[in-house]
Amino acid sequence: TPFVVFFALFVAIVLPFILPDSLNWHLFVDSAYTGTVNTIHGTSGTASIYTALTFLVISCPCALGLATPVAIMVGNGVGAKNGIMFKTAVSLEQTGKMQTVALDKTGTITEGEPKVTDIITGDRIPQNELIAIAYGLERKSEHPLAKAVVNYVEESGDKNSFAEEVTDFKAVAGNGLKGMLDTNVVAGGNLKFISEYCNISDDLRNKADDLSSEGKTPLFFARNNKLLGIIAVADTIKEDSAQAVKQLRNMGIKVVMLTGDNEQTAKAIGKQAGVDEVIAGVLPDGKESVIRNLKRHGKTAMVGDGINDAPALTRADTGIAIGAGTDVAIDAADVVLVKSRLIDVPAAIRLSRATLTNI
Repeated sequence: TPFVVFFALFVAIVLPFILPDSLNWHLFVDSAYTGTVNTIHGTSGTASIYTALTFLVISCPCALGLATPVAIMVGNGVGAKNGIMFKTAVSLEQTGKMQTVALDKTGTITEGEPKVTDIITGDRIPQNELIAIAYGLERKSEHPLAKAVVNYVEESGDKNSFAEEVTDFKAVAGNGLKGMLDTNVVAGGNLKFISEYCNISDDLRNKADDLSSEGKTPLFFARNNKLLGIIAVADTIKEDSAQAVKQLRNMGIKVVMLTGDNEQTAKAIGKQAGVDEVIAGVLPDGKESVIRNLKRHGKTAMVGDGINDAPALTRADTGIAIGAGTDVAIDAADVVLVKSRLIDVPAAIRLSRATLTNI
């Protein structure tokens, strides 16, 4: 394209001064357009301008027609080579226009493999009793925090000691679990959920606050309206999370973290990652509405990996799925990070911008 422009300028400005009269430039071209002869040093200036414009009109669309598909093909190829899969040409174009990036916490910013860190029993409650109730409930759940409790018990080799089956099991999304163990009503979940079943002492509330401030998630368990205790679990952030967030912010992009955790735990993780804003206490079906609100302030990308992230990925201007995530999330997304690295989010945005610049 620069050559086309240069050559057009050459035809329009330089050529009239160097062509000899014997070529009859003005008779060949000028009369074809205007029927008149305007002579500059024996050649037609008007004809030269018309010729230059004709050259631009014919050449530029051809250049664009080649440049656009070639640039998109190269952009997709570079992305695939680096583990970034753009599903469509539109997703490659739109990704670079994002003004806000919303990140799911568990499995996106963090490793998604939380572990049990603390066990605090209630007044005169044996630890084995607390663990038995927790294991019976959590082994029926598919939540990452539930898996942390189940893995803790099974790795300790005591699972056969807690083989009683919980019946009438029910998971309350974003809050907790409940069911029957023999004739006992058992429940487990966050502070708000368990507060509906029993009174929680100020001492245990304070201990739960301390755990949350350390970035741990306290899980409360109760039986027959009596609090049994707290099991705290924690997830570690990925090695590249802080670097990825920093790069996004340096690109002028606002970074928001979404999580169902309580505000204290969420802020502790958000501080480690360096995000601009933390939105805590988001229920699984509430992420889509959060994305809808963020879109009012500019183009928004959502990055997630779970089943409950799928509606938000679909609602976002650009949905970006972690490759190690669920099939549902990958199907809903516009871009897939095959290597499951958060650092590939800013890389995808840079690639998109570079592709548009080339076009």
